[in-house]
Amino acid sequence: MSFRGIRASKFRHVYGSPAKKGQCFENIRLTKSAHDSNFCAVNPKFLALVVETSGGGSFVVLHVDQPNRSGRHVCRVVGHTAQVLDIKWNPFNDNIIASASEDCTVKLWYIPETATNEDIDHPLVELNAHRRKVSFVEWHPTADNILASVGFDNIIIIWDVSRGSQVKQITCHSDTIYSLAFDRNGSKMVTTCKDKIIRIIEPRSGDVIKQGPSHQGNKASKATYLGDSGMFLSTGFNRYSDREISIWTQADLDKPLKTVSLDSSSGVLNPVYDFDTKMVYIIGKGDGNVRYYEIIDSDPYICYLNEFVSGSPQRGMGIMPKRGVDVTTCEIFRLYKLHATKDVVEPVSMIVPRKSNVFQQDIYPETLAPIPALSASEWTTGKNASPVLLSMKTASRTKTFKPVVYKPAENAIVASEKNNDRKFMFLLEETKPDYRPLNERGTNEPSPQIDHRLFGEEAYQKRNADQSKLSAKDIKTSQNLETKFQSVQKRWVEGNVKKNVSDSFEIYKTNLISGSNSVKSLTTRFDTSKEGDEGECAENLKEMYTAQQKQLYNLKTQVELRDQRINALEEQVKILYSSRHATPLNTPGSSAPLPLSIPNPTNSESGFKLDPAPPRPSATKSSPASS
Repeated sequence: MSFRGIRASKFRHVYGSPAKKGQCFENIRLTKSAHDSNFCAVNPKFLALVVETSGGGSFVVLHVDQPNRSGRHVCRVVGHTAQVLDIKWNPFNDNIIASASEDCTVKLWYIPETATNEDIDHPLVELNAHRRKVSFVEWHPTADNILASVGFDNIIIIWDVSRGSQVKQITCHSDTIYSLAFDRNGSKMVTTCKDKIIRIIEPRSGDVIKQGPSHQGNKASKATYLGDSGMFLSTGFNRYSDREISIWTQADLDKPLKTVSLDSSSGVLNPVYDFDTKMVYIIGKGDGNVRYYEIIDSDPYICYLNEFVSGSPQRGMGIMPKRGVDVTTCEIFRLYKLHATKDVVEPVSMIVPRKSNVFQQDIYPETLAPIPALSASEWTTGKNASPVLLSMKTASRTKTFKPVVYKPAENAIVASEKNNDRKFMFLLEETKPDYRPLNERGTNEPSPQIDHRLFGEEAYQKRNADQSKLSAKDIKTSQNLETKFQSVQKRWVEGNVKKNVSDSFEIYKTNLISGSNSVKSLTTRFDTSKEGDEGECAENLKEMYTAQQKQLYNLKTQVELRDQRINALEEQVKILYSSRHATPLNTPGSSAPLPLSIPNPTNSESGFKLDPAPPRPSATKSSPASS
């Protein structure tokens, strides 16, 4: 056999970096349930954890960028009457989370931005159709408000959560369903079951497209699609209870393309696939390590890279969406590890070692955007679409702000109409200017933006509109021409048809003019020498005369007010002088009046005159009080 050498890969040296103690979440009473879900959900805003409770079921929500080491001041969701088994964040709205519980219900919750130290007990929507406890929930990857729920009644229900209605019930399974996963565009889904059969199902019709034998062990098996390659990966146990990984093609389920045996441990393996890097992470429940592999299109299809090893086992793992990682440290994946032996949640970053601190284009292709490619109604009618992508260079750590409310009258979840919510929705929209010259831009459409409108962008814009059906006003507005209203407005500003609307601010000037400034204002404001057309002299003189009349009226009013003020001051001075002059100087506690400084009557405008103040008493004269 010839030597093939070492396969080249830029992810060969990826390593796991656990967070420091100050960045961990501590003193959270994590659930002790033996269910094989992750009990954790995370997005760029919040971290949700299923917790242990004495009665009913609940989970807590913490801000992902504010590590909590005390276990206090957390938002607690307490609406379920039995243990919570699974939670998942909406991929298109960072504030909506779905929860599945043993009380046979699926509930949707809206988590406010200021979720701290409060209890939430009123869900947005409650979905009741399962007859037994609900084990898993899964959001559709491209369609908005489409949710799949799996119950122990062996039924999969596809929901339109915006209306709280069922789209389809899938009843092709004869035993307990272990897992469910959608493909890249959501047109198919793969399931594993206790009957040891793996199935590919069309979710809208519920028809089984393909099925074949799965892992032959008695414990739970899991499956996940490998992007849009037409392959999927499954984990499970063989007949000797050894854990194994299998690669399948959806065209043939008779036997797997490749099977890799791992070890003889008893923990269930949960696979997580990263489409951007073509890497799959194998997380064992109760294990202390995380293995990661690279997927290729040819034999051997799966290549071992490395593993992250720690000394403490994990109860579950939360997966941060790719838009929430830190590109400045070459972080390509982030896990939130729930410790099994202590109440600690520890972030673990998967990092590609690079010395450069610039953006690494080769390891950060465009990733999933928090924007739905389809509405729920479009998807239910049979339409498929690839997911909307965004650039990691400009949109890393992107968050959404889409406040929603439930309107019982419409029986639907709609966008919030509060002014404050709408303001923040507008501010959080990304602006991407194009600085290229107009002749170089071509017909490139702008990159997709977050559309917060209820019915999407297509319902509000006219595409390929017929110009013949447009009104004259629409044509003038689109071409930036003057409308009839604007022309009338220009004609009736100050009665001068030649005067521009932008000059109308002169009418509202409130500058106080007096003295010689008033004469200067009246002569310069309406200077006819500035006008070039002598035919308008009559109109200018009329305008000047009207303005002069207004100015004279204002001056007369100022003079009258000044005279009234002078008379009032004279009366106050007289009263003050008479009161001081009438008080005896020998009165105990009295003091001699101070002389008033009165201006010279010849220079006074008012013409009044007062007597001089009396002389101060002699210092040698004693008062009756002293004798």
